[in-house]
Amino acid sequence: MTNYDYDLFVIGAGSGGVRAARMAAGLGVRVAIAENRYLGGTCVNVGCVPKKLFVYASHFHEDFAAAKGFGWTTGEPQFDWAHLRAQKNQEIERLQGIYGNLLGNSGVTLYEGQASLADAHTVKIGGQQFSCERILVATGGWPAIPDMPGKEHIVSSNEMFALETLPNRILIVGGGYIAVEFAGIMHGLGVETTLCYRGDKVLRGFDEDIRDFVVQEMRKKGITILLNTPIKAIAKMPNGLIAETEEGGELQADLVLYATGRSPNTAGLGLEELGAELGESGAIKVNESYQTNIPSIYALGDVTHRINLTPVATAEAMALVNGLYTETPTPVDYDNIPTAVFCQPNVGTVGLTEAEARKRFGDIAVFKSVFTPMKHTLSGLGEKTLMKMIVQRSTDKVLGIHMVGADAGEIIQGMAVAIRAGATKAIFDSTIGIHPTAAEEFVTMRKPVDG
Repeated sequence: MTNYDYDLFVIGAGSGGVRAARMAAGLGVRVAIAENRYLGGTCVNVGCVPKKLFVYASHFHEDFAAAKGFGWTTGEPQFDWAHLRAQKNQEIERLQGIYGNLLGNSGVTLYEGQASLADAHTVKIGGQQFSCERILVATGGWPAIPDMPGKEHIVSSNEMFALETLPNRILIVGGGYIAVEFAGIMHGLGVETTLCYRGDKVLRGFDEDIRDFVVQEMRKKGITILLNTPIKAIAKMPNGLIAETEEGGELQADLVLYATGRSPNTAGLGLEELGAELGESGAIKVNESYQTNIPSIYALGDVTHRINLTPVATAEAMALVNGLYTETPTPVDYDNIPTAVFCQPNVGTVGLTEAEARKRFGDIAVFKSVFTPMKHTLSGLGEKTLMKMIVQRSTDKVLGIHMVGADAGEIIQGMAVAIRAGATKAIFDSTIGIHPTAAEEFVTMRKPVDG
C-alpha cells in the first residue's frame, strides 16, 4: 500500500478512461476518475451513439420510398425532430446511468469537475487536491473550428445533437467522416444539404475508389457537393447566413456546420507547465506503454491523436492496465484495424488501400465489383454497392477489403477477422457464400480488374 491517496487517477470518463478505471479497480488498485462534462465521453454523448441513431432516423425516407416498389401503399410520412431528439436524449441518459453504475460497482471514486495537474503526482479539482502514484489522461478530442470572420455563427458537431429546430438549408464544411455522415443525416431528414470541401476528394486516407464512389452516390441522392471550394468568411443576413468562398462566390444557408477535424482536448490540464511533451495540435506524446516523458503520467485514446476510434481507446486502456498491474501484458496491434463511415450508403474498410499496397508490396491484384443490390432491383432508388479486395500476388494474402453499401460496417467486421487471421484469396474463393446476400460477392470475385 502506497502513501498516495490513489494508486491511479484517471482524468476523463470516456470510453478509454472508464475502461481503464474499471479494469484497474477490479485488480485491487485504488482508482479515482474525474469528468467535467458527461459520463461516456464523446462517443456516448455527441458522437458514435447519437450519430448512429440519427443515421437510422434519416434513412426511413428512403425505406418509405422503396416500399412502393414492393407493393406497399404508404401515406405521406411526417417527421418530428423534437420527438427524435427527446428519444435520443432518453437513450443517452440511460447510457450515462450505466456508466455511472459500472464505475460505482467497480469501486471507482467519481469526481465531477475540471481536473488539472498540480505536479507529476497531484490532481486538482476545484479546491481539492489528491496525491496519486500514477495519472492517466484520457480526455479525448474536441471539434476544431478555424478562426475566421463570422466564426460566431458556426456550429460544431456537438451542437448538432441538440438543435431546437431543423434548418431548411444547411452548409456543411469539411470532407472527413463527420462531414459526410451529417450530410446524409440532414438530407435524409428533409434538409436541403450542401457539403463544401477545400480538397479535391472527401474521406482523405481512404481508398481512392471508395472516395470517388461515395461522392457519386451522395450526389445521386440529391446532396450538393462542392469540392476545391474553401470558405473564407461567414456573414449573418436577415434571411440566413452567407458563406463567402475564396473565389468570391456565395453560399446561402440557415445553419453552417464546420466538421473540419477534432483536436486533442488538453487545454487547461497543466501539462505544458509540467513539461509534458505535446505535438503541434496539442496531442500528448507517449511511448509504446502510453507513458509520457513524465514517468508517472500516461495518456491514451483521442487525446494522443493517433487512431481516433472508440474501440482503439478501450483496447489501449486494457493494454495499459494489464501492462501496469498484471503479469500478462496485452499490447495493441494497430495493423488492420477495421472502421466504418456511416454515410449513406455506408463505408466499411479494413487493411491496406490499393495505393498503400502498391507502394509497400508492388505485386498486387485488385478485385472489384460494382452492382445493384437485390433490394434496389425493385426499390427504384438506383443505389449501387462497391466491393473491393486487394491481394498480394506472390503470397495470395488478402491485404485490404473495402466496401460502400448497405450495412458495410456489419459485413467488414467479419472480413477483418479473416484478414487478421491471414486469409488468402484461395480461402475466400473456397468459402461458400450465403445466397442471396451482398456479402457473398466477397467470395465470388474471381477475375482481377487489372488482369
